[in-house]
Amino acid sequence: MSLKQGDKAPFFSLMNQHQELISLDDFVGKKIIVFFYPKDNTPGCTKEACDLRDNYDVFLNLGYSILGVSCDGHDSHKKFISKYNLPFDLLCDTEQKMVKDYHVWGLKKFMGKEYMGLIRTTFIIDANGLIQDIINNVKTKNHSEQILKIINNE
Repeated sequence: MSLKQGDKAPFFSLMNQHQELISLDDFVGKKIIVFFYPKDNTPGCTKEACDLRDNYDVFLNLGYSILGVSCDGHDSHKKFISKYNLPFDLLCDTEQKMVKDYHVWGLKKFMGKEYMGLIRTTFIIDANGLIQDIINNVKTKNHSEQILKIINNE
């Protein structure tokens, strides 16, 4: 079973890079963009995070918060944030609970090998906690543009 547009966003409660608990309840009445990415400091993930960083004020002005989620721990997230001056929280899903609840943990293929891993996916969640849209084919260099087209109904 996978999530779809209009579904209630699954509840989450995870530590961020500062070991502060962040949960879906913190965003009641607010809109959020939750982007799942495989690993801190890898080329694609860095491009995606930096693109969102460079457009962060645009999203804030439209009323959206941004959260990144990977299976990395808080030390890795702190270094990633510091190195690239990322203005948003990164959540630590080291036990893979949120990635499984959001159905973004699955079979991946790389260089002819198959393995289980985090599938790069973004969820746009409205102020009522409902999934407004899901982006499965994330373009790391232009991810903000993908999100903005959805938000602006283009």
